[in-house]
Amino acid sequence: MMIAIDWIRVKRQGRRIAAAAPAMLAALGVAMAASSTPRPAVDLTAEAVARATRGDLTDVGLAAMRARLDPSQLAIAIRHDPNAREAELYGLTPGWESLTLAGKPSLDLGANGLDAQRMNAAMPAANGALRPALPFVFKAATEADRRRAVRCLTQGVYYEAALESTEGQEGVAQVILNRVRDPNYPNSICGVVFEGAERNTGCQFSFTCDGALSQAPVDWAWRRAASVAERALAGHVAAKVGTATHYHADYVHPWWSPTLAKITQIGAHIFYRWKGVYGETAAFNQRYATHEPVIDEARFARPRLIVASGDPAVAADGSAATAPGLKTVEINGQTRVVGVASLGGRRVATSDEIAAINARLRAFEAPAVTPAPAPAGVTTMDVEEVGKPAA
Repeated sequence: MMIAIDWIRVKRQGRRIAAAAPAMLAALGVAMAASSTPRPAVDLTAEAVARATRGDLTDVGLAAMRARLDPSQLAIAIRHDPNAREAELYGLTPGWESLTLAGKPSLDLGANGLDAQRMNAAMPAANGALRPALPFVFKAATEADRRRAVRCLTQGVYYEAALESTEGQEGVAQVILNRVRDPNYPNSICGVVFEGAERNTGCQFSFTCDGALSQAPVDWAWRRAASVAERALAGHVAAKVGTATHYHADYVHPWWSPTLAKITQIGAHIFYRWKGVYGETAAFNQRYATHEPVIDEARFARPRLIVASGDPAVAADGSAATAPGLKTVEINGQTRVVGVASLGGRRVATSDEIAAINARLRAFEAPAVTPAPAPAGVTTMDVEEVGKPAA
């Protein structure tokens, strides 16, 4: 009897389990589906941060996070975190104050080359900014006009980009020729290169008013720049910069850069074009003058900039002069600190600086000889006495 009752109970339990099986399988399916669903990215990011910092969100943990980022990732992080721009300066090598030729940089945005490079890297190139430039059709009225055009374009390439790659030099030449065809600028090559040079400030290319023209160019570098200029006037187009009309070195961050469309960077130069229709290929429709102005290079070889440290000095001809060292110049509305250039913007050392360097070299090459002390019990003697017979 008991066996029959137990058998009935087992059969009833079996029927209940069979009835509940679909619900159990459904629940198991939901659980399995939940376990196979990709976890939210924010959870994965949080775990990655926790692993990298080991739960330490102080400066030590954040430094560990930064060490895992490559330059492009770091640039993106800086762009989304304005405070990171200032923090960049605190990770420099100990003793950086004495290693920086310009002195201790401030934390003001754009006040030093390192900060400017960070901000320039954080500003991406505009999507689809590149526009093709048409080959420049060069037709000079006379052979003298052609010689002047070639010389002015060569000067622009040499003094602005003597140490850049050939591609970088071609970009500078392209900007100059683009301006010749842009209605916003003069319609001759020398007119574009020397625009604003007659003023103490406002020159478009700093070498035309910072005294760089007083330095004789280095022959091999000049011939290289002349070759780039000749190719550009023969119709070569710098395809990577297209219709660019502006550029600047990556160690400065001019106020106007966000107002233009950033195209690309070649070497140390970042290239931009006008936004909107003014940067389109069709907008460069100004006709070349075919005549080139005669440039008074002797006049423009005299520096006419304001001394960076204070009031301008006055030269013999009454113009603003500059003492050796740093100077300020306004280029496209931005004040830059420049030096007299001998090759691609290098400052020429003064005679006092050269003398001091030579003195240190002589001291290094011929150190003073200190005679070793005589052994104990030995009487010292002059060098002249050595070798003399005893009395």
